[in-house]
Amino acid sequence: MGAQIKNGSFVSEINVTPFVDVMLVLLIIFMVTTPMMSEGLDVDLPQTKTVESLPTEADHIVLTVRRDGEIYLDEYKAELEGLEELLITNVKSLNKGLFLQADKEVPYGIVVDVMGRIKAAGIEKLGVIAKRQEPTPESRKK
Repeated sequence: MGAQIKNGSFVSEINVTPFVDVMLVLLIIFMVTTPMMSEGLDVDLPQTKTVESLPTEADHIVLTVRRDGEIYLDEYKAELEGLEELLITNVKSLNKGLFLQADKEVPYGIVVDVMGRIKAAGIEKLGVIAKRQEPTPESRKK
């Protein structure tokens, strides 16, 4: 498969088929792995009967309190002591919405402390994230 001589000169055509094959394989790999990379933090959310879905626009930030007490602002770890300044810088000054998601095993006192710091940062609108409660067999009979 070398260059062929035609009328005494070389043919300088490039075969792009292998290049296209490699690019298609890479495209499929990225399409499969990208959703896995933006999975989020592992939190067991409390359940409630009425739940609205989160807005899809990118004008909100999620504050997560995990079971072990670690706090994350989106995917970045935050300390409780510097939380107010972090919220002022990343939420209030950028005029973004804030949603709080806390694991159901987190003590109530920690959640209230975090909410107090959110209020102290001057954030008035706060959404709380929960899961929709699965219907029980008893509630289906009613």
